[in-house]
Amino acid sequence: MRIRPIARDDLDGLQALAQQAGVGFTSLPDNREFLAGKIEAAARAFEERTPVDDRLYFFVLEDEDNGELAGCCAIEGQVGREVPFYNYRLGTLAHSSIQLDLHRTIDTLFLSSDHTGDAEVCSLFLRPEYRGEANKHLRNGALLSKARWLFIAQFRDRFPDKVLAEMRGVFDEHNTSPFWESLGKHFFPMDFNEADRLTGLGQKSFIGELMPKFPIYTTFMSEEARACIGQVHRHTRPAMEMLRKEGLRWEGYIDIFDGGPTVEAYIDDVRAIRNSRLCQVEVANSAPQESVSRWLAATTDMLSFTASWIGRAPSDDNTIVLGEQEAQRLGVATGDTLRLLET
Repeated sequence: MRIRPIARDDLDGLQALAQQAGVGFTSLPDNREFLAGKIEAAARAFEERTPVDDRLYFFVLEDEDNGELAGCCAIEGQVGREVPFYNYRLGTLAHSSIQLDLHRTIDTLFLSSDHTGDAEVCSLFLRPEYRGEANKHLRNGALLSKARWLFIAQFRDRFPDKVLAEMRGVFDEHNTSPFWESLGKHFFPMDFNEADRLTGLGQKSFIGELMPKFPIYTTFMSEEARACIGQVHRHTRPAMEMLRKEGLRWEGYIDIFDGGPTVEAYIDDVRAIRNSRLCQVEVANSAPQESVSRWLAATTDMLSFTASWIGRAPSDDNTIVLGEQEAQRLGVATGDTLRLLET
């Protein structure tokens, strides 16, 4: 399994991923024309033909055995520059009455675009057949998540100070969002799927136009909806845990549709970025293998960026010995440089 930039001939594979992603996966709608545009935008970003603040770096997880796309992930260079990036900020208002000797605090939601200009790690999806106990040794989810940090570390000057990730919110057994049912549907003349689809297609102006500009008191929402605030979808919990281990934290911002948390950190504080290092490659015919792949390796060229697990640790002199198959997978030779991360 290896991570690589999406290519212009990956449209069929990307649409298959979008069809499996399902409701609530805003950044990957099942729309062929939109996905083709996303691929072209990503290709131009890797070719560095677009401004730094308008780049989408989109990656795919490729199964070498059959050439299929097993998953995807992406990095938005900066959010909110062209299209507003909205979310709710959870706040508190205090009310008191001296006459009645009463004091109450009430949770509120403020429409916000505070993250304008931040980078975003997004669009992480892994096909169901590549998850689970049978694929545990491949660590596909970790590969998708962590490869992005090595890319940011290698090309740090292309990114701002902060990074965020929007996490998918809670849906019930009927695939309905209690948060949307209690709040969003009262302001948008459409169902969740349509609002989600429009947002995924980049048509977000209606959010600022239709949502209330004043604080929303959460006490007016249903109990089920309030319980969703800052909580993640059951399938998103592993991704959330990986981000927490890297140092991203919830600071009170949530998705305006499903109430899922937005987690964030200063880029230079992200564990994987701080701990990665550069090593020189040495290719050997029979390189020794460890029983568990603890090391993630990534190439240092943007256009041909590739990441995969490798079977051994680097030496004390910052040399990494690769087997011929590993070197071929990463597209490197003796004397080249790799960025490594111990996981």
